Amino acid sequence: MVSPELLRRYQLFARLSIEHLNGIAMLAEEITFDSGETVFEAGQAAADFYLLMQGSLDLFYVSVDEINPELRKELFVSEVNPGDPFGISALLEPYVYQGTVRTTCPCLVLKVDAGGLRALSEVDARIAAELMRGVAEAALERLHDTRTLLAAARA
Repeated sequence: MVSPELLRRYQLFARLSIEHLNGIAMLAEEITFDSGETVFEAGQAAADFYLLMQGSLDLFYVSVDEINPELRKELFVSEVNPGDPFGISALLEPYVYQGTVRTTCPCLVLKVDAGGLRALSEVDARIAAELMRGVAEAALERLHDTRTLLAAARA
């Protein structure tokens, strides 16, 4: 469990009431990662939703050959900065991480149990709306980053 006041510091949770924050705080914990650690891999069941508190992470799209799964390539998509949510697939069916996330330096991360968060969202539409707003903003930002990289590669 973390402090509800800790959650309030981040834009993703800023519009929620103290009751909402209390519920989410009970599902959350602060964890640390060393530089170069993989937080999760593409294709894994998305059991947790995350918010980066300190540090920097890289998000990669993973391409795997259908015939020979040992042939795989990681393609850089974007950087995750403090205050950004990641692991957003944990809130969207089929609840499987779509990318791989790796630390670029020591990081402090807020880890939230996704099953509990989805259950809270089903009970309270305000929580669902605020989380989906944050997920949509993160997805659009990553789409923009991907378009920029694609344009640069084609130039």
